[in-house]
Amino acid sequence: MGKEPSVLQGRRVVVVLPAFNAAATLVRTVSEIDREVVDEILLVDDASTDGTPAVARRLDLRCITHPSNLGYGANQKTCYSAALEAGADIVVMVHPDYQYSPRLVTAMAAMITSGHYDLVLGSRVLAQDAVANGMPRYKYLANRALTIAENLLIDQRLSEYHTGLRAYSAELLRALPLESNSDDFVFDNQVIVQAVHLGARIGEISCPTRYGADASSISLRRSIRYGFGVLATAGAYRLERLGLRSSSLLGAAAATSTPARPGAPYSAGSDEPDSVAPLCQLS
Repeated sequence: MGKEPSVLQGRRVVVVLPAFNAAATLVRTVSEIDREVVDEILLVDDASTDGTPAVARRLDLRCITHPSNLGYGANQKTCYSAALEAGADIVVMVHPDYQYSPRLVTAMAAMITSGHYDLVLGSRVLAQDAVANGMPRYKYLANRALTIAENLLIDQRLSEYHTGLRAYSAELLRALPLESNSDDFVFDNQVIVQAVHLGARIGEISCPTRYGADASSISLRRSIRYGFGVLATAGAYRLERLGLRSSSLLGAAAATSTPARPGAPYSAGSDEPDSVAPLCQLS
């Protein structure tokens, strides 16, 4: 690994980039990550066709390449597994399409280091006008509708559930049953619901909205499927809490690790890192 632990109270910070056809935006994204604070940047490429791995190598990133396209959720599973194997204490996930500000990585990692939070979300809605800042109105309306429904169903007050900028403590990541989650986009919401179920302390930070022509997007059909998946996940949580139906998704979370009290630190195995993958490999 080479580099000494970061300046954030000696905690090792690893940034993970779940990438698919991100060659056009990767340089801008990486250039705004503070490498004085971040110990390692890891890119997982989900079988891109635009030369993303080559750009990653030029930027001296550690790159893991899927031989075929496995999906957004599967990409993150590889990201977090590899980050934990690399000895991360804090893992920050940033979409490499430059839609979210990489400059917030340091602040989000510090929020984890403070001991107040286990999970921090970068919100495009908190304390700003997302539409005025570039978010398409239809996406904003869908975002708000789903967020309102989720807050009601899982009894939270988050401003946004659909962000691609997140920071995790290693303890929480070890406690989450990530492999039981979807390989598709609903993975993100399953993680939040599982974190709530485990009593994780969740914080938010305001993130400026960016929507360039090269930002990633999904088709209308997949967006609709994602929306129904989000509602199904939150609904499963509500039914579990009411004692009406057990959820295998939440049951897996409880079986993985149970905190001593809501929001208590997690214990999910050894802190000793395993072997680290070499620069650019197949997974």
